[in-house]
Amino acid sequence: MDVRRASERYRGGDPAAGIESWHALSFGPHYDPDNLRFGAVIACNEEHLGPGAGFDEHPHSHTEIVTWVISGELTHRDSAGHETVIRPGDVQRLSAASGVRHVERNAARTPLTFLQMWLAPLEPGGEPRYEVVRGIADSTPYAVLEAGAMLHVRRLSPGERTAVPAAPYLYLHVTRGTIRLDGELLEPGDAARLTDEKDAEAVAEGEAEVLMWEMSGF
Repeated sequence: MDVRRASERYRGGDPAAGIESWHALSFGPHYDPDNLRFGAVIACNEEHLGPGAGFDEHPHSHTEIVTWVISGELTHRDSAGHETVIRPGDVQRLSAASGVRHVERNAARTPLTFLQMWLAPLEPGGEPRYEVVRGIADSTPYAVLEAGAMLHVRRLSPGERTAVPAAPYLYLHVTRGTIRLDGELLEPGDAARLTDEKDAEAVAEGEAEVLMWEMSGF
């Protein structure tokens, strides 16, 4: 198990424009050859957007992009004609495939915090796809078959325990609250990367929300 603290993330964005970004893996000018990916995960970015701030239209290709809003609401528009507002509890997925362009903005009057996770597909190409699952229920898995991955969302009560899926690669990120994972205390923004763990268990120290990516081998 490899624990990565929120304070260890690479800082990016443009604070003067109301954008603060925190990157868990090698990203843009923050190149780290020893931290390029973990399993299918090639980026895990925590984004903070002030009211009116956002990312102008930009391209993506050959990437599975999954977005989870922690607080606030995210307005999304893409070149395939989709325009949606994403709120806490929704899972948004953009399969960039052969290529797509999109805009992401905080059109609300309150700050926005969201987590965006990029996964490498098993095969490149294909047609872009877009999907939103509204208010995904606790313990309901969300499959990204194109990347050989499964997202598990757990909302835990104080003292509640949850098994961590046994998988060749397991990426766990704490979005809210505090958990204890095999003796390690993890707080919001902290993550753990587990390889071939069989009996890992997380215990909530209080109310907590955890995202876990269960991934096959690569």
